[in-house]
Amino acid sequence: MLTCNHPVSPDRYNDRVEEHLRITGFYHVSQIGIVQCQKALVNALIERWHPDTHTFHLPIGECSVTLEDVSLLLGLPTDGLPITGMAMSSFEAMEAECLLQFGIAPRREDCRSSCIKLTWLRNLKENLELNDEISIQRYVTCHIMLLNLLMY
Repeated sequence: MLTCNHPVSPDRYNDRVEEHLRITGFYHVSQIGIVQCQKALVNALIERWHPDTHTFHLPIGECSVTLEDVSLLLGLPTDGLPITGMAMSSFEAMEAECLLQFGIAPRREDCRSSCIKLTWLRNLKENLELNDEISIQRYVTCHIMLLNLLMY
């Protein structure tokens, strides 16, 4: 059985990028890590999750989480066009995308297949110097990617 045994620590960001996070709509999501993990609640939900139907089986019936629920809980807007992209199926494709997004690509040992290790993204974020608009955008992109990865 899955359980929650660790507190969620906030993924802090440089204060200089707060306005950029607000503009992207990810500011409120970046604050969620400050909330303490409620182990008993998380474990109770895990026990009641049925992956075959993607619902929670509660004493009052089945409960599913909708996009509207996520929007309200995380404060993320869901209006407008969806953002989609191609899945990276090779190291070379991922390497090219990283060069485009961050100006640097991970080494093969920083990846597993076409997946980047979290340590590479964290190190990139920590070592970016925020001295121009491009570096600030790269920092914010890296921060948002880390937020998304930590939610799953």
